[in-house]
Amino acid sequence: MIDTLNTRTAVVTGAAGGIGLGFTERFIAEGMRVVMAHIAEVALAREATRLESAGADVVGVLTDVRDPSSVAALRDQTLSAFGAVHVVCNNAGVAVAGSMAEATPADWRWVVDVNILGVAHGVSVFAPLLVEQGEGHIVNTASEAGLVTNDFIGVYCATKHAVVGLSESLWRELHPKGVGVSCLCPNLINTRIFESERNRDDGAGVRPEEAAMLAPLREAIEATGLPPSAAADAVVDAIGADRFWVFTHEFTPSLAEARIDDINAGRNPTDPYAALLGGAD
Repeated sequence: MIDTLNTRTAVVTGAAGGIGLGFTERFIAEGMRVVMAHIAEVALAREATRLESAGADVVGVLTDVRDPSSVAALRDQTLSAFGAVHVVCNNAGVAVAGSMAEATPADWRWVVDVNILGVAHGVSVFAPLLVEQGEGHIVNTASEAGLVTNDFIGVYCATKHAVVGLSESLWRELHPKGVGVSCLCPNLINTRIFESERNRDDGAGVRPEEAAMLAPLREAIEATGLPPSAAADAVVDAIGADRFWVFTHEFTPSLAEARIDDINAGRNPTDPYAALLGGAD
């Protein structure tokens, strides 16, 4: 656990955009030093330079979370720059849309490698350091889609459910050793998560079906998504309170309860969003 963020060091993956940039800016405001890990070199250089020019103590490290050696290098550069790490945000994530029946092996590999193995590599590399020093906090970015499913981002839902399960088990493992764990499950945040194909390097393009489903998602995020600072505020509060679950929308727990209600009633999965809006399944 962490008694104060001031003068401490945070590592954030996916730090040059979206929620990761929100984390970075909020941690700086708390007096932290931040190591910004990101896969897109231009964006990383732009944001790190901007923050450094404003007086922040940040270091940008080009990182591919899919590669454990790249994450290990991130650890080494963090220790070289600041001597320690106290907060680790395994935040980098990507998404595809469309039916799972049409998803390709390349789709699955890309999303699993980033969303699940990227978190796992961060845990494997940084958790031993935190345990050894007897304090620290790990924040894993999942999603409301890690608690609630739908029929148009099934691949993404599957990986975010994995992050939730990984994080719960990690809390049980590390909390008795003095290391906190939080799992962030945001609803719509104004980020470019559904434009993440821009960082895809396997040559796969967006299929027509996927494009048709991505368009309304992007519109909804732009129209109703909260700013990334909302997620960052919630995470800082959770670290201070040593709280595992982190939500950005107050209705998320109610949506998650729908699955338990279905199980207890012995019925097939219902649509929790229809219930939230007062409709019938």
